[in-house]
Amino acid sequence: MSFSSTPLTPDRQKALAAHKAMEFVQDGQILGLGTGSTVHHFLTALGQCVQQGLRVRGVATSQATAVYARQLGIPLLGNDEPWDIDVAVDGADQVDPRLNLIKGGGGALLREKIVAKVAQQFIVIVDQAKQVARLGLPFPLPVEIVPFGWRTTQRHLENLGWQSPLRQKAGQPFLTDNGNYIMDLHIPEIADPSALELSLNQIPGVVECGLFVMMTSLVITGTNDGPLLTRAS
Repeated sequence: MSFSSTPLTPDRQKALAAHKAMEFVQDGQILGLGTGSTVHHFLTALGQCVQQGLRVRGVATSQATAVYARQLGIPLLGNDEPWDIDVAVDGADQVDPRLNLIKGGGGALLREKIVAKVAQQFIVIVDQAKQVARLGLPFPLPVEIVPFGWRTTQRHLENLGWQSPLRQKAGQPFLTDNGNYIMDLHIPEIADPSALELSLNQIPGVVECGLFVMMTSLVITGTNDGPLLTRAS
């Protein structure tokens, strides 16, 4: 396959990665369906294959994903069913060289992590801009917290040394599908993602953070030269 010398837009890179991920989907599988603009391309491709006879069932990580999947005719498992997920496909806001991730820009980090953890294979699809040498700013680290006592939880987070503003939407606190709030931690560089994840999740009021550490099986990056595959070592 040949590619144009004209640089691809980030959206075209996302589409390339999403279509490459379809090669890892097999008939009869249960799929984890992520959230976000890159996964939207994957769902579109998956829906076309379902309409052509591919038999799969999905677990949606957000209400938005569930709505679009149903529009495409992709069967979904219920939230109260036991899941044996073969492959989960999701995007990421940042990917470091060890395939650790920051996720949660769309606010679905808790459900995304639940699905990624149970999947036999967790595939991440991104455009080139999401590849970074080290996790951290300019993208903040999302942390999902319960609304009860949120200002106290915010104080605990800011006592770690970083600004931790409450995410807002239309002048109101942003609500996740779980009814929780999100703090976006402004951390310049995350030197030890594993240690930070453990530290954050020990704070009362914190539900989950957007660090996905040593969970990724494969990253597919859309580039101007085609999809680039990077496997966990």
